[in-house]
Amino acid sequence: MKITRLETIPVSIPIHPRRAIRGGRGAHTVSPFLLVKVHTDEGIIGLGEVSCTPGWSGEDQVTAAHMVQTYLAPLLIGENPTDVERLTAKMRAAVANNPFTKSAIEMALWDILGKSVELPVYRLLGGPVREYVPTKFSVSGQPPEQAAEIAAWAVEQGFRTMKVKVGIEPNGDVARVRAVREAVGPDVRLGVDANGGWSPRVAVQTIRRLAEYGIYFAEQPVAPVDVAWLADVRRQVQVPVMADESVYTLQDAMAVVRADAADVLSVYVGKGGGIGPARKVAAVAEAAGLTCTVGSNLEMGVASAAMIHLALATPGIGAEDFPCDILSPFFYEDDFLAEPLPIKAGEARAPERPGLGVELDDDKVRFYSRQTV
Repeated sequence: MKITRLETIPVSIPIHPRRAIRGGRGAHTVSPFLLVKVHTDEGIIGLGEVSCTPGWSGEDQVTAAHMVQTYLAPLLIGENPTDVERLTAKMRAAVANNPFTKSAIEMALWDILGKSVELPVYRLLGGPVREYVPTKFSVSGQPPEQAAEIAAWAVEQGFRTMKVKVGIEPNGDVARVRAVREAVGPDVRLGVDANGGWSPRVAVQTIRRLAEYGIYFAEQPVAPVDVAWLADVRRQVQVPVMADESVYTLQDAMAVVRADAADVLSVYVGKGGGIGPARKVAAVAEAAGLTCTVGSNLEMGVASAAMIHLALATPGIGAEDFPCDILSPFFYEDDFLAEPLPIKAGEARAPERPGLGVELDDDKVRFYSRQTV
């Protein structure tokens, strides 16, 4: 089998206005992402998704399409798409950074491999280590009353674990978490996510204040500029610290481990450049006696499917203790999949069809696409 061409389709889908995410890195109200199709000479087409936001990785749908068509497509055309590991390394060597762009192609290669042998991706990764992937809800950094309403709605949907966006302003952060705790009661597990919005001093002070409301983790309390900041916070608080923006690469994970800077690593399909690289980060955490969760950039259906396959088959991802952020049906008003993913409040299951197990609804893709690049 040979790759014949790569197709890119920019799409833009709005997030439900009441649940649009606001946090320490700003607001996420619409997702201008990029779909990727990897075509082969045997008629099998692999699907990928660049869930790009410039504030996260410096990528957007324009830069992603440019990188794919100008650099990555010439590199891959004529290659066997089932050589996933080799082609992932080839992309990494040829183009620096741009992990979300590379991840779209990598997940499309897994999709092709699965379709070619008629197995879902999680089977190719060694099979399931859990029946389903436990998930949590993410409460936006809205004013306390509005955040409490969102959290109560999430409980009504069936969520029993959630995190609250903080890192905006300490007093407001505390008021928001207090309101959410009062709204959801004592039995819902509650974490906080600062997205790097606090200084080390403010992080320590604020996490200690939030402990009164029974938070059980603090995600990325400080900016990822120096892993020593994260380690300093972890030494001074009793709440488990989760590293997210501090961990993109395998080397980032090693640095966090060596610095004793976190208890949990948040891995993404996008951040590290694909399913395979994310599993390597999880293996580093597992070897160090830590655990992982799967974080989110509010991925749409294709990337969400890749996240489910990753979490379902990776033992280093401790989703039972730290549920994953696989949430697209609860944030978007629509999707461009032909059939919805088997996701409900608190759990995500993998499609049993070959590959990623998803297909596109062409009419919806046309509706949400700005142009075909």
